[in-house]
Order: sequence, then structure tokens, then C-alpha cells
Amino acid sequence: MLILIIIATIALVVVIHYECLYRLTLLMPSIHIKHRYRLVIGIFGSLLAHIFEVIIFGFAYFFMHAQAGLGYLEGRFVISLSDCIYFSFTTYTTLGYGDIEPYGGIRFLAGVESLTGLVLITWTASFLFIEMQRYWVLGKTRHEKKD
Repeated sequence: MLILIIIATIALVVVIHYECLYRLTLLMPSIHIKHRYRLVIGIFGSLLAHIFEVIIFGFAYFFMHAQAGLGYLEGRFVISLSDCIYFSFTTYTTLGYGDIEPYGGIRFLAGVESLTGLVLITWTASFLFIEMQRYWVLGKTRHEKKD
């Protein structure tokens, strides 16, 4: 059951991330605003995707903590969904304050979440870099034509 939860969680967040970046790629060129503001939409859309993905991992921690034999979280917190989401944020971003510690099988989810977060954050950075190149070149070309 542990492996199934971990695989399902990772698959869900990767698909969500892919769909978000894909939809942003389609949406951004069709918005009729200045090119540089399109990047702001890309950044906020990406951040929303990351937040949603962290919340999904938080639900997985909350569920696993409540199930016997899947591990538990321990530290300075009350077992609540918001604490599990907080732990997920610190794990996803590899910040890791250390105030909440995973024990048992749930540690595997924490390790995989860190790796997944690293990959998805890097994917977002690559996406935004490509979009910056696209829109900054468009803006520069348009500006150069005015001169």
C-alpha cells in the first residue's frame, strides 16, 4: 500500500505540472497584453501549480499518518492537515526546518517528494527561461522597429 500511495501521488503531481505548463504555453501567446506581463502570468500560474502539488503531498502525509503501519510524523505540531501541508512545503522545496520528522514508511514519501519537488521546480525554471527568451526577443524586435 505504501508504494501504491507514493506512485499515485507522484503520478498525480507530475501530470498536474505537465498540464499546467502545457496550458500556460497555449494561453500566454493568446493574451493581448504587453509581452513582459505574459511572463508574470506564467510565474503566477507556475506558483499555483506548485502550491496545489504541495497540498496533494500534504494530503498524502495526512492520510498515511492516520493509517497504521505506514509511518508517522513527529515533532512540534498537532496532527492536522495544515501541519501536514506545512511539512510538505518544507520537504518539496528541500528547505527542511527539522521541526517535524517522518518515521517509518512515510520517510520514503518525504524523500521522493524532495526529489520530485527539485525536478518540478527545475522544470518550471526551464519553462520560464524559454518563455522569457520568446517574449523578450519579441519585445526587443518590436522596440528596435520603432527606432
